[in-house]
Amino acid sequence: MQEEKSQRAITAFQAFLNTPFQGLLEEHCTSSPEAAARQLFHDVAASIPAYKAFLKEQGVNPSSIQSYQDFQKLPLITKENYLLRHSLADLCRNGQLETCDIIAVSSGSTGKPTFWPRFLSDEFQMATRFEQIFYDNFYADTRRTLAVICFTLGTWVGGMYTTNCCRYLASKGYPITVITPGNNKEEIFRVVQELGSAFEQVVLLGYPPFIKDVIDSGIARGVEWQKYQIKMVFAGEVFSEEWRSLVGERVGSCNPYYDSASLYGTADAGVLGNETPLSICIRRFLANNPDAPRTLFGESRLPTLVQYDPLSRFFEVIDSTLLFSGDNGIPLVRYNILDTGGLISYDAMLQFLAEWGFNPIEILQLQSGRGIHPLPFVYVFGRSNFTVSYFGANIYPENVTVGLEQPIIREWVTGKFVLQVKEDADKNRFLSVVVELASGVDESEQKQDAIASSILKQLLRLNSEFANYVPAEYQMPQVTLTLTGDPEYFPIGVKHRYTRK
Repeated sequence: MQEEKSQRAITAFQAFLNTPFQGLLEEHCTSSPEAAARQLFHDVAASIPAYKAFLKEQGVNPSSIQSYQDFQKLPLITKENYLLRHSLADLCRNGQLETCDIIAVSSGSTGKPTFWPRFLSDEFQMATRFEQIFYDNFYADTRRTLAVICFTLGTWVGGMYTTNCCRYLASKGYPITVITPGNNKEEIFRVVQELGSAFEQVVLLGYPPFIKDVIDSGIARGVEWQKYQIKMVFAGEVFSEEWRSLVGERVGSCNPYYDSASLYGTADAGVLGNETPLSICIRRFLANNPDAPRTLFGESRLPTLVQYDPLSRFFEVIDSTLLFSGDNGIPLVRYNILDTGGLISYDAMLQFLAEWGFNPIEILQLQSGRGIHPLPFVYVFGRSNFTVSYFGANIYPENVTVGLEQPIIREWVTGKFVLQVKEDADKNRFLSVVVELASGVDESEQKQDAIASSILKQLLRLNSEFANYVPAEYQMPQVTLTLTGDPEYFPIGVKHRYTRK
């Protein structure tokens, strides 16, 4: 028996149960996140065999890291130069895999499975992110709530992680009950219709495209989503505010700030940040004022915008690439996850918005005031290789998505598409968009033209590079419509890619 392991679990669980999350979110105001990151480094350098070897290879003496400036000179770690070069045990504390109690799997963009061990105490940090959403967005401290886990179950990281975190909230006293149909749509329909009326609200947790498919298929099957006060938690993909509004309308949502939220999570280190009512309010303003995000983020697309606790996950930015440090089953120091994005302090964000004549605090205080925390913001575009270049303009899938989410158009399509730059017989380049039609919808030239015009309108509105670089005669995309589940472009059961080179 491992008494130390038992004590770690007891101590961590008691701290989670007895500590109000609001207090945790304020600790960064009185404690130095930079000092905490430096302390994590020294702990990892002393206890992780793989990191000791990594530092030796890089010629770094841990005792020389005495200031935050020293910390910033530490070599970056990646999956290739660190994680894949060492055994799973050597990546854990004291070289003992048994210090963890569960192993999850992720496939990542390569498709090759990667294993991620963690311990119970690691999950409590992540449960606080869920607690923020369930308390601030959903008022789950006072409402009987059915949490329906729609992430894939089994070894994959999302389903089990989310299930555990929701159960921890129930242990803390929240009137939450969890059920796990996974990504089985028939089971989701059954549990919502048979159990939903016994609760004051039902929360669907899953990947955005799958949740939308569940909702659309449910409507076709006669599921009356409006009866169940549906709330939603998303993770895994960037989506537009038009998409949030569309999905919200279909379940009867009337308050986009408080009816859904997205997590910024990774298999590598759990949940790094989460949407809050404040970040959603800000993002919706930015979506309606395209010049503002171009000024704020420097790009013609709207990123995921979340707030984060810098004592839990410490972020840095180098050349628009996000790095983070955080404790976990495999602790990570200055880890380059290959996400592009940036950081904005709480005060800097409010100052920027004030210059645009917008005060999100006032808007939220008129409703309930929940979800206003002085936490920094991280914005995430995702992996930079998911764009296509056309006449020197970077075309983002997010721009096309908005075109498919306009009235009328959105009734015809699933939301999936493949964006490519192709050449015709005369070697002239053109922008190709292959679009998946919704089930039961037939293709027609009229639909093709309407979809192409809608995509073009949003590209011109949102993407200044496209508007200025691409000659007018080459701007109209060529749209191809396919039936649902087309084996070449939209094979069922395969993670979808929105671009092809």
